[in-house]
Amino acid sequence: MTKIDIKSLNLEELKELLVKLGDKPFRAEQIYEWLHVKQASGFEEMTNLSKGLREQLQEISEVTNLYMMDKLKSRGGETTKYLFRLWDDRVLESVLMKYHHGNSVCISSQVGCKMGCKFCASAIGGFERNLSTSEMLDQVYRIRKISGERVSNVVVMGTGEPLDNYDNLVKFIYMLTDENGLNISQRNITVSTCGLVDKIRALAEENLQITLALSLHAPNDRVRRQLMPIAERYNMEEAIEACDYYFEKTGRRITFEYSLVEGVNDFPEHAHELAKRIRGLNCHINLIPVNPIKERNYRQSEAGNIQNFKNILEKYRINVTIRREMGTDIDAACGQLRKSFMDKTSD
Repeated sequence: MTKIDIKSLNLEELKELLVKLGDKPFRAEQIYEWLHVKQASGFEEMTNLSKGLREQLQEISEVTNLYMMDKLKSRGGETTKYLFRLWDDRVLESVLMKYHHGNSVCISSQVGCKMGCKFCASAIGGFERNLSTSEMLDQVYRIRKISGERVSNVVVMGTGEPLDNYDNLVKFIYMLTDENGLNISQRNITVSTCGLVDKIRALAEENLQITLALSLHAPNDRVRRQLMPIAERYNMEEAIEACDYYFEKTGRRITFEYSLVEGVNDFPEHAHELAKRIRGLNCHINLIPVNPIKERNYRQSEAGNIQNFKNILEKYRINVTIRREMGTDIDAACGQLRKSFMDKTSD
């Protein structure tokens, strides 16, 4: 018998389960608190439940727990990368980033990735499987428990394409922001996508108050196709129109992520073209100095070119920032720690 993934059940589903077991629905609230607030790792910790109920739950369900295999901390201590093992011995990575305004956790949504963006280590080695809702939640829970740090912001921007794991992602967001759980504000959650247009439009209909970040990385389709295979499926106009629709439905400003790759997408004419394309949209551009990856020959743009790119965008009155580099000394870019581990274990 396949056991129930109890940490993936929302409160209503948990109540239904308790009724089926012949118990009182209020027990579901106690179990939910143990799993999502106290972050119990097993039923034996749930001391306000009867022994009989705990045994019953143990028989039909299991509690998802990620096992920490490795932890790397940057020299300044502001970034810590975690490598976790899953129940099937696959591995994923998550990152804790400390800012003055609070701590942010960047989680993975898949084991591996299908999207194949040329400057990202996530897709090297291919796609293995989607993460369950509980595996996404437990990345946040484990990091809180291990670090002893409060988490105020969550970014779904690690390994994988979040919208390719749509149902589990949406359930994760609702459960993470549930007042009966960690109760993190929806406004403090960011979901990054390479541009699955139909899923962006579906997400808009959820009417969530999360930030949507589109990985744009180019001023036109020709350059974007060099960097991102998804551009063969959806052109930039379709992706940007879907983002505009998301803004219309939610009122939430869109973020455009733009990784600057030397000699590919960092010329002044690219900045002018980009500005003209998105001018008038309620958006923010996050310029990202691309992280070097040994398997790729892309190089980071020079600091002067990055600043010049920013200046040009600002002349068009576009809101733009340059992402502060954090954790380059521990290979903190998406997929790098997992890829390093896979290389070692395959030798």
